[in-house]
Formats: sequence, C-alpha cells, structure tokens
Amino acid sequence: PTGSLLYPYGPHQGDETNPKHDDGTSEAITLSIPFTFYGKTYQTVFVNNNGVISFNEPIRQYTPDPFPLADGSPFVAPYWADVDNVLGGDIFYRQTTAPALLEDISHDITKYFPKKPFTATWALVATWDHVAYYGSTSEKGNTFQAVLTTDSKMFYIILNYWDIQWTTGAASDGDAETGLGGTPAHAGFNSGDDTHFYKIPGSQTDAIINITTTSNVKVPGRWVFRVDDFQVTGVDPSQLNNNCWL
Repeated sequence: PTGSLLYPYGPHQGDETNPKHDDGTSEAITLSIPFTFYGKTYQTVFVNNNGVISFNEPIRQYTPDPFPLADGSPFVAPYWADVDNVLGGDIFYRQTTAPALLEDISHDITKYFPKKPFTATWALVATWDHVAYYGSTSEKGNTFQAVLTTDSKMFYIILNYWDIQWTTGAASDGDAETGLGGTPAHAGFNSGDDTHFYKIPGSQTDAIINITTTSNVKVPGRWVFRVDDFQVTGVDPSQLNNNCWL
C-alpha cells in the first residue's frame, strides 16, 4: 500500500532488499553523509529485519527490551519486534539525494519545526513492507518506515506507521494466530548510554497496535524527532496518560 504518509519505496525506487532470514539484517551500510545521533556521529548503519536501525553493529534480538539497554547499543526502533520476512513481507532501504524526495522531506520537517528552516541534503529511507511475525499462522503484516535525514547541521528521524496489524511474535509469548499478547513491540530511541533514551507512548503494551493513530506532529501515524542533540517535540509528558497526545 502507498499513501501520503509513506515516502516512495521499493525496487523501482532503487531500494536494496534485505535477505529472507528470520532475525536477519542488511549488510553494513556505509553512509555517504555521517549521521549524528544523541551527540555521537556514525558512519555505518544496519537495517535489521526486527524493526531496528542500528549504528555500527547489527541487532538480531527479537524480543524487545525496555530502554535504556544494558548492552549500550545505539539504535532507532521504528517497531522492534520479531519480524519474520521468510513468512511474508520485504524490508527495503536506500540512501538518496533525489531532489524530489528531499524537497518533500524538507517541506515536511520545516512544517513541523518552523523556527529552524531545513533543507535536506541526504536521506536514508528504510521500509518494512507488510512484514509477518515469527510463528505466524495468519496473513497479518505490518507496514512502517523510518527516514534518517540531515542538512549536515541538523539531524532528524521521521517514523511513519501505515498499517500495523500485529505486535508480538510467537517466541515473545505472542499468539500465533493473532500476533498479539506476550511482550509487544517497542518504538523509540536508545542512545547507547544509561540515561538518554525515548520510548513512544504505548511501547511494550498492547496499545502499540494503535501507533497508526498517534503522532507528535499532528499527523496520525507519523512521529518526527530531531536526534543530533535529541529533543522530544510536541509531546507534553504530563498529558501522555490522558490520551491528549493524539
């Protein structure tokens, strides 16, 4: 499915496709523009099948842990859960400097962060397209996307949730038929130190299934963060328990 929420993706966009391996990962992706995340700059990322983009090292773990992670892995978790693309779906990624896409991304970020005009010079687009969960006996699939982008001064991540039908793989105590229960998916950011992390509300609870309806930029299903010096924007922590953050 394509909609206004997802930026264009797929082989016809020049995307690479991850191998079909449970708990698999992309090859090491050397970034043409180094990416600054929580004050540290990285030149290598991995797009991991289990809904994580990690810096320096791949992540094969399939049951999500709470943040901060004890092992100090710096990563972005668009939707960390037990994906099995052997059973269904594809994971795509590309680095791009295509003017039309960068113009769209620049327009969106400037709309959400109007005080700091932003003209993207590079983006990494990673898309999980109708991916199945481990142990699935259903046709359920999740479609979501993460975009890393920069103007070489500011660094942003856009998370797009288009269609979320399951939260949990069967090895994480999820139900094989429904893909629900057990230890549900985790969405957010882990800096790699013990103190700096962010979890999107609903993470690791059954409510994460509703992430397509939530946002911090008033666009249901889209969360946008400035991550070079990580800032949570548009979410008032005191409101999170009152469902006023939609």
